[in-house]
Amino acid sequence: MLMESVVSVFDPDLTHLPAVAHRLQFSDPESEVPLHVHRKGQLILALHGAVTCTAGNEIWIVPPNCGVWIPGGVPHSARATANAQLNYLFVEPEAANLPGSSCTLAISPLIREMVERLAEERADYLADSHAARIARVLLDELADMPRERFNLPISSHPKIRAIADALTAEPSDRRTLSDWAKQVAMSERSLARLLIRETGLTFGRWRQQLHLVVALRELASGEAVQNVAAGLGYESVNAFITMFKKALGSTPAQYFAQRHAPTKAGSGEQNRV
Repeated sequence: MLMESVVSVFDPDLTHLPAVAHRLQFSDPESEVPLHVHRKGQLILALHGAVTCTAGNEIWIVPPNCGVWIPGGVPHSARATANAQLNYLFVEPEAANLPGSSCTLAISPLIREMVERLAEERADYLADSHAARIARVLLDELADMPRERFNLPISSHPKIRAIADALTAEPSDRRTLSDWAKQVAMSERSLARLLIRETGLTFGRWRQQLHLVVALRELASGEAVQNVAAGLGYESVNAFITMFKKALGSTPAQYFAQRHAPTKAGSGEQNRV
């Protein structure tokens, strides 16, 4: 279902306060916030479920205990899983030392709670109020958060974008680089060079990153590990868990337990915890 842009019901650019927050809850099986842009930078936090953002030529996933930071002036859209609960933090340009490009930031429990508290405040709080003091501490803490790699570079090149769209729609597609080269009428060597130039990744690494992004979204929405592995075309749950652990340093169950976000692990996952 297509959702109205948050700025249609809450326009963050109407205030010049350093930071304001807004809470969103989705009840539909899948909801989309269409492409939009605003002056303020935006941090998207998932309290429940998951959200996938497209900003520039990259797809970003918002897993538990992370947030996607999108600088002001960057057009972006978002797609949320069923029953997702999100907090948006809007930051005035130059109000904090935050990255100048879109990225995923690790989010501490302190920051999460302060954003939650700020979302309870009016967007026109006074500059010398308690909310203003929360906002100042929040922005100082946020500037110190490390970056995480939960993005998929997709490029604006039409041939790379066509492959990305096809694999995003059907992530279990196991066609080889040679197969895709024939599909887009290129030599395998030329396509390999184009992928590295446009995304910075080889085809194998790029597809693995796509699988990781999809897996995090599905697991965060409550999908069972076995179903996610099958949906990504893995021959076994163990093969999927091996990929996940190599990329993130822990099994899916461990990863979500560390972030206090339970996932549905089956027998194959339990054996690996």
